[in-house]
Amino acid sequence: MSDGPVLIVSAHAADFVWRAGGYAALAARRGAGAHVVCLSYGERGESAALWKSGATLEQVKAARRAEAEAAAKALGAQITFLDAGDYPLPRADAGLMDALVQRIRAVRPAAILVHSAADPYNADHPRAAELALEARILAQAEGYPSEHPIIGAPPVFRFEPHQPEMCGFQPDVLVDITEVFDVKRAAMECMNAQEHLWDYYTELARRRGVQAVRNGGDRAIRYAEAYQRVYPQVAGVLA
Repeated sequence: MSDGPVLIVSAHAADFVWRAGGYAALAARRGAGAHVVCLSYGERGESAALWKSGATLEQVKAARRAEAEAAAKALGAQITFLDAGDYPLPRADAGLMDALVQRIRAVRPAAILVHSAADPYNADHPRAAELALEARILAQAEGYPSEHPIIGAPPVFRFEPHQPEMCGFQPDVLVDITEVFDVKRAAMECMNAQEHLWDYYTELARRRGVQAVRNGGDRAIRYAEAYQRVYPQVAGVLA
C-alpha cells in the first residue's frame, strides 16, 4: 500500500462500500487514512425501497446520507457529500468540479479510486469517473486557484462495476482484504436501502479471493477486491 491516504470518488452513497470498502478499511487500519467523496446520495436511482415506502425526496436523501455516514464510520473513513444530484449526475458543473478539485488538493491522496470508464446500466458511474479524472488534472495545475498546494500525480485505479463483463472492466490488480472483510461486511449492512446487494458483494469478494490465490497470492487469502489501473506504473523492476 502506498504511503498517504486513499481518496475514493463515489457517484452515489453506497458505491464506495460495495466496490472499495475493503481497501478503505485497510488504509484506515494501517494509518494511511481513507477519504470518500460522494457526489450524490443516489436518491433518485438507487433508493427504490425508500420511494416505495412513501418517503419524500428529502427523506430519501437524509436516509441515504445516514447510511453512508454509518458505513464510512464502520470502515474508519472520512466522508464528504457534494449533493450534486443523480439520474442524471451533472456532466459539466463548475461548482461541482471546483469542490472536487479542492477536496483532492486538501486530501493529497497517494491513490485515487474511481468508477469504470463505461457502464451501460448506469450513466452516472462513468460520468463520476470522468469528473474525478478531470479534477485530478486541474488539481495538478499551478494556475488553478486554491488555498491548497498542487498535487503530484497519484495513481488512479478503477474499482469493479456491478457487471464487469458489460463495462469493459479487466482487473489487473487484486487486493487482499481478508483481514478487514468483517469490517466491509459491517459497512455493507449499513446500506439498508440496498440490502439485496449484501450477499452479492460478499460472494464477489470470495471469488476474487480465489483468483488472488490462483495468481500467486498467499494461500491464506479468502477475500479480495479487483481494480484496474488507469495510468502506467513506474517501476525499477518488473514484479
